[in-house]
Amino acid sequence: MIKVLIIEDEPLAAGLLKEMLQGYPEFELLGICHNGFEGMKAIKDLSPDLIFLDVQMPKLSGFEMLELLDNPPPVIFCTAFDQYAMQAFEVHSIDYLLKPYSKDRFGKAIEKFLHLQTGTQTGSPQPIFSLPEHANRIVVKVNHEVRFIPFDELMYLEANDDFVNIYSKDQRYIKNRTLSHFEQQLPSNDFLRVHRSYILRVDQIRKIELYGKDSYVAILKNGVSVPVSKAGYQKLKLVMGL
Repeated sequence: MIKVLIIEDEPLAAGLLKEMLQGYPEFELLGICHNGFEGMKAIKDLSPDLIFLDVQMPKLSGFEMLELLDNPPPVIFCTAFDQYAMQAFEVHSIDYLLKPYSKDRFGKAIEKFLHLQTGTQTGSPQPIFSLPEHANRIVVKVNHEVRFIPFDELMYLEANDDFVNIYSKDQRYIKNRTLSHFEQQLPSNDFLRVHRSYILRVDQIRKIELYGKDSYVAILKNGVSVPVSKAGYQKLKLVMGL
């Protein structure tokens, strides 16, 4: 049996998915979750082979939920909003069902999943998560808690091997992502990569000082010093009108 989990906050939409799944006896429905937090717990406890996932849900969006999972299962997105299609395919989802969808369209999504399972299609989904552009926050796990860090509370980000240190106004967080990931996610008019290992929030810079030949240091409002490369300095000059 193929174990399936539905994560959908709208009861009617969840009920429709449940009804359509009844036409596929090889699938076993493990349950229905109504928000991202319930979905995370169910995925960890039940280890589904496939999830049907809504994008916009209370408290935690579908994309944010996926980003918090270490080994997310294959996913078929189900949403009423077509603007998330690009993000869905960037995370290598199986398919993207746009509500309202027909039984035939649902069946095609199931076929795609089964083809991948049997190896009749080359490749397999690899999670490369990218939040929707409007998210304006970073989601991190701290012990067993989920924390939301609004962009306007960030100070700077620092590369740390396979991780990134995220510094807010009052705390440091660690996330298993690359600095390039955040460079694409953060708004370019507010955040700037000033060094191969650092991204700064521009309005937190108090002053920039010469540190050595072709190298500089940015002094932030909280007193922290951050290295700035020659190329980073040129970018700062343009952004700050120096």
